[in-house]
Amino acid sequence: MTLINNQNITPQLNGLSIDDKRAELKSYFHNTWTTYESLFALINNDQAYYLRPETLRHPLIFYFGHTATFFINKLLLGKYINKRVNTKLEAVCAVGVDEMSWDDLNSEHYDWPNVDEVREYRQQVFALVNNLIDTMELSLPIKQDSLAWVILMGCEHERIHLETSSVIMRMLPLNCLTPPTETASQWASCTHYSAAPNNELLAVAEQSVILGKKLSDETYGWDNEYGELSVDVSAFSASKYLVSNQEFLVFIDAGGYKKPHYWTEEGQKWLSFTKAEMPRFWRNNSGEYLQRNLLNEIPLPLNWPAEVNYLEAKAFCQWKSEQTTLNIAMPTEAQWHCLREGTSDNQGNEQAPSGNINLAHYASSCPVDEFSAGKFYDVTGNVWQWSESAIDGYEGFKVHPLYDDFSTPTFDGKHNLIKGGSWISTGNETIQSSRYAFRRHFTQHAGFRYVENTDGKIPLTPVNCYETDIEVCQQLESHYGEEHLSIANYSQQVGQLLLSKVKELATNTNKLLHVGCSVGRTAFELSEHFQHIDAVDFSARYIQYGVQLQQQKTLRYTNVISGDIQSFHEVSLKTLALEGFAENILFSQGDASNLKPMFNGYDAILVEHALEKSYQPKQLLATLSQRLNEQGLLFVLTDHQYTTQYTEKESWLGGLKVNGENVIGFDGLQEKLAEDFCFLGAQPLTRVIKKNQCTYTVTTTEMSVWQRKKS
Repeated sequence: MTLINNQNITPQLNGLSIDDKRAELKSYFHNTWTTYESLFALINNDQAYYLRPETLRHPLIFYFGHTATFFINKLLLGKYINKRVNTKLEAVCAVGVDEMSWDDLNSEHYDWPNVDEVREYRQQVFALVNNLIDTMELSLPIKQDSLAWVILMGCEHERIHLETSSVIMRMLPLNCLTPPTETASQWASCTHYSAAPNNELLAVAEQSVILGKKLSDETYGWDNEYGELSVDVSAFSASKYLVSNQEFLVFIDAGGYKKPHYWTEEGQKWLSFTKAEMPRFWRNNSGEYLQRNLLNEIPLPLNWPAEVNYLEAKAFCQWKSEQTTLNIAMPTEAQWHCLREGTSDNQGNEQAPSGNINLAHYASSCPVDEFSAGKFYDVTGNVWQWSESAIDGYEGFKVHPLYDDFSTPTFDGKHNLIKGGSWISTGNETIQSSRYAFRRHFTQHAGFRYVENTDGKIPLTPVNCYETDIEVCQQLESHYGEEHLSIANYSQQVGQLLLSKVKELATNTNKLLHVGCSVGRTAFELSEHFQHIDAVDFSARYIQYGVQLQQQKTLRYTNVISGDIQSFHEVSLKTLALEGFAENILFSQGDASNLKPMFNGYDAILVEHALEKSYQPKQLLATLSQRLNEQGLLFVLTDHQYTTQYTEKESWLGGLKVNGENVIGFDGLQEKLAEDFCFLGAQPLTRVIKKNQCTYTVTTTEMSVWQRKKS
């Protein structure tokens, strides 16, 4: 097994030799995979995989299977493979959680696989990816539309979960974790600790920084890293060290957790809910504080960094401001970059920086004065550092088509950036341009340093509250905008036609499955008439807007008028007179071709433009009869336009010749449904998508109605 402290750095995208680059990619994949399995090998009994020490996360069995499932899902989506490895397991282990409203943490909805099944599955996926690396076409530099990029995406995704899984393991009972003999020394925590050094504020000069990763950069990047933001940073002062346990203990002893005025409104709600009195990894044992590390519990190491969430760090800063009469806060993203640029070993994107990072020293944090980078310590490594900046896209941000919900669900003003990496951060996490964000009450291997803003203000870049992504905005306008070209709102057309058929056939209205719910309007139109609606879409990028409206929030988006001129729109369920029954809807992210077994027992199913966007439309149709009650109604809404952008030709339902004969979309649909369904008729509808003030796309679609036969 590869030693965990022998970590490969994230590969360069360019090189002189195809063979050398293939070997480098293979080595990086192997190193990623074996490091992840080495972490999970710390679990000494299979029952521990199913515990949930962190209620905001799935049990560890999910994460053990999830990273392998991610490879398969992205390879399918990119059409680099054409079949699944384990359909059932991949349905259960597909979607992670960020405590969004469409996250499903109800354990009753999961039939978790056994650990040996996941071990075997991981071996199968490893062999598949390994073979792809050996046989794939490869050209340099590696570009975002290549298979090699997908391999890197899977590796970097697994390295993210190396970190998040280790956080959950720190919450497991200690008796559930034992390092195998051959890796015991590599997973050992730091053993030296003492009193902490006195912290002090050091001056940082005024400067300008340009944030953002260029498309020409030489390393893999997540979509939120690209683009550009220029920031003029005023002079400020920053703490020499990360805030130590000793420094944070003074805040606790001063009653910091018991004085609401130090806490933000969000922080007060968190305190009221959790009843927290100290950081998550501390324990008070008869007046003596202990700290839980990954594999041991030790007397509180006073000179190690305090590991807290953003809300706790913010309360400390408020207390510190009161004590010092200075304007104390955490650094902004731009201020952290000023510190990073000033480090003595600033190697940018070329290789992992020095410090307690990349599993190079300990499987824990260590003293805050052990690793210097010029006049500051731990600018990178030891623990992540919370920032005051909520994550948002830079100018020029574009989602990657194979992972369109990596970033956009976090652009909500509720996810703050963490910078610098921790002791277990590897790969992309270690480079200067990386951008990761978490909800402010989440626990990570994260602490903070503080700054003094001499002008009295936190220099934040505002989060853009208006959605500006063109594709998303066109969907929002289609669903929630005004009538265009004297054609009725499309979602309303769909809802009215479906309800008329349900009424005509006296169908039960207990449960509806809506596949392809997009940004949600059709589900809201139907919510008054069905007791429960499962609204499912492949992309959280779309679902988040339906959820936002469901939570009685206002939705804001822009539309192009002409060129750079935009119009601004604001909608809510109240203004649309749709708020009365919104609680009947449960939004879920899911692959329509491979939904979890819990999605069953429906009186009606609506498939809304999911067929032509599916990589396996035939598989999608094949599962519908199993989910629909006898005599239940199936509504299929489609324009029958299949493209290789989404679907390989052999999986098209129509628009091609079979044995020399034309097969149109409806013919293929009828062929797949005829065995289990009776066709009741079809009706055309008209959909309008507004491109700008003068340009519209008008499409004739078809809603066909089918009734499931009796057994």
